[in-house]
Amino acid sequence: MKNIKAIIFDAYGTLFDVNSAAEKCKDKIGDKWEGFANYWRTTQLEYTWLRSLMKRHKDFWQVTEDSLDKSMKAYEIDSSLRNELLDLYKILSPFREVPAVLKSLKEKDLKLAILSNGTPTLLNQLVKSNNLDNLFDDLFSIEEVGIYKPDSKVYDIPIKKYNIPKNEVAFLSANTWDVSGGGNYGYNSIWLNRNNNIFDKLDYSPKHQIKQLGELLDILK
Repeated sequence: MKNIKAIIFDAYGTLFDVNSAAEKCKDKIGDKWEGFANYWRTTQLEYTWLRSLMKRHKDFWQVTEDSLDKSMKAYEIDSSLRNELLDLYKILSPFREVPAVLKSLKEKDLKLAILSNGTPTLLNQLVKSNNLDNLFDDLFSIEEVGIYKPDSKVYDIPIKKYNIPKNEVAFLSANTWDVSGGGNYGYNSIWLNRNNNIFDKLDYSPKHQIKQLGELLDILK
């Protein structure tokens, strides 16, 4: 990791808590809020992969709406909550340690960027609403190539912008399929495993696994 020139982060589930929208409505949703939140996220990801395979692209916001509609029906959640949940998704909360760690990384001579399925508008709103917009050099969206992760065209976006070798990128994601996608592409992928999950068998094993983002600072020493 001594030759790292850029640190690229996944956004959803890695820096920002995808369950925080439903959690903020848990008094209205009830005890099933967490199961509903997980179902919404799983459906959202499935739709990105299926649309990539079908070559029927919709942007991430449209996919988020479609997956929410299915999830609300599956969990019998009152349709009056739809707009509130969508508004909250635009301003998801970062995980607790994220702001401080990003500020520490900003002091190093490294490029800091997000590489995400999110649209440019969503990503800009997400970082601005959490006062993190001054910490990133770039917010890269898959909309530049019109296909979702883990397609290699996505991981190629920062390489073309920064004109650096793949192995000079540290890529962090909490999603094992994304870690594998970036690692198979050639990044130094690091798995942020907050929930003690099991890594998928996708022809890649990350050299580093961390439980919270602050451990990245030790890896980069």
